[in-house]
Amino acid sequence: MSPASSSSSMDEEDVNCRVSPHWPDYRSLLLSKGFRLDTVRDVKQYYCDHFADGVNRLPSSTRAHLSHGDDALCPDAGLRDNLFRGTCIRNGAKVVIKAVHCRSRELEVIRFLSTSPIRDHQMNHCIPVLDLVVVPDDDLAFIVMEEWSSQLIADGGPCCLGLFLGALRQCIEHTVFMHMHRIAHLDISLRNLVTDYNGRYACIDYELSRRLELGQRASIVGFRATEVPPECENGECRDPFKVDVWALAVLMLRACKMCGYCVPELLEIIKPMLNENPDDRPTALAVLKAFDRMIPLIGDHRLQVR
Repeated sequence: MSPASSSSSMDEEDVNCRVSPHWPDYRSLLLSKGFRLDTVRDVKQYYCDHFADGVNRLPSSTRAHLSHGDDALCPDAGLRDNLFRGTCIRNGAKVVIKAVHCRSRELEVIRFLSTSPIRDHQMNHCIPVLDLVVVPDDDLAFIVMEEWSSQLIADGGPCCLGLFLGALRQCIEHTVFMHMHRIAHLDISLRNLVTDYNGRYACIDYELSRRLELGQRASIVGFRATEVPPECENGECRDPFKVDVWALAVLMLRACKMCGYCVPELLEIIKPMLNENPDDRPTALAVLKAFDRMIPLIGDHRLQVR
């Protein structure tokens, strides 16, 4: 490898690593854009509103911030350093703000998916992005997203089969949409799926995603993800789109197990998606077409059963 290519590779690795900003430095900037980072006061109020024992329920890592005063920023101990909860000043809606390098692949993909007219496409189930705040002098950008829930099963228990399959269809459809635009997510999993509890599901975390040029076949070295297909166990990925298909199959299997559903017709669709040879896996579009053919065969009675 030449020094130039080695340097280029190192630069690419640097801009796609997770960043850990000093959040207080950007508090005023984000406030000027209409977003307020969570303070000790916000967190205390949340616990008082949601738990009978109020602030006594606070985790120890959060309690440490109480002595800093109600106006001090209060990070969520359950989130990585590049994420911070906040509020949209305009309407009081909760948001999650993610810090990324301003030249990262993630920002490129998010900017594409959240820019009109792409963001309004019915097949696009990317988490709604409210703003992109770029700080070029610090090589940083902040992705401001609506806060949806990662608790996919509501407290009332699993939904009926029809709604469950509708949720899976949104996952498949978004994968098709990404692939149509030469985007491979590369970390499709239940943990990267969220809901607004109004029938909408969204994909998050495009940290590993790649947008490829037409005809470009990417060989990714050092591949890592939540769900790793057999051909990538040595850390190399040669067909990113077939990696997504495999991960999508695992997501569907895990979702069935979590919700207690066994749908033989769905298992027939999933089986070829898990083929050890990626060339023998169907495309995401073929999976969606098979899924849509399956629904009428299940019948209304089964679709309405919990």
